[in-house]
Amino acid sequence: MDLKFFDKAAGYLPDICFETPPDLGVLLGSGWGESLQADEIIVRIPYSDIPGLGASTVKGHAGEFIMYNRGGKRIVAWCGRRHYYEGAGWEPVILPIEILRRMCCPRVLLTNASGGINPALRPGDFVVLRDHINLSGHSPLVGEHVAEWGERFPDMTEVYNRHLSELLHASANRIGVRVMDGVYAYSAGPCYETPAEIRAYKAQGADVVGMSTVPEAMFAKACGMKIAGLSLVTNLAAGISIRPLDHEEVVAAGEAAKPMMRTLLDDFLSRI
Repeated sequence: MDLKFFDKAAGYLPDICFETPPDLGVLLGSGWGESLQADEIIVRIPYSDIPGLGASTVKGHAGEFIMYNRGGKRIVAWCGRRHYYEGAGWEPVILPIEILRRMCCPRVLLTNASGGINPALRPGDFVVLRDHINLSGHSPLVGEHVAEWGERFPDMTEVYNRHLSELLHASANRIGVRVMDGVYAYSAGPCYETPAEIRAYKAQGADVVGMSTVPEAMFAKACGMKIAGLSLVTNLAAGISIRPLDHEEVVAAGEAAKPMMRTLLDDFLSRI
């Protein structure tokens, strides 16, 4: 891992970003980029201007860093993420979390779009992550140990914080959206999974599947952050869906759920 990569990115951000620890960091996945409601924008920077991060290459990811105030709280939002399958290495993937760590941010909400495996799920449902399965076998912590990132062998018994998860459930219940706890299976991508793979993931206990979130969660957990995970089911997984999988379906489902995403996220922020 090239630590100078993170130094350059952090050095580009204005000093105000590091003066007061944010109450929450938010990493917005596919379709979530326009779910913010702000009282005051403090800093707004396109990813293309941040050294090493670069513009998002995936449709549905806005590609903006935003620091803002909402309801008396300071929030740092990364609108869009970089993925391991984009081929630029681990640094761009975990950069948002590393910057939050340098800001002394105590907690982070990771959001994503996912394919539903659990037969009780349908597109438009939300899943609060209670655990994950790293199907890729990869980890952003591989390599020389960096003391600032916690122990060499971080415990992953409880990655997703129970209290934050309860707050997500309370918000979902208040606004009347379908929500359940679930296990997220991480596939490195970019190919969608085969029906046989989905059957295997279901047998392992996975409820949803996607190509993100787990690397950031592992890194944030190692760094000592409290983590919440929230997934929007945008499609049924391979072999469950009667149609071939298509990223346009993911984008369209995110667009349809946008009002609920905005309301759910805003209510959650009010409970932090």
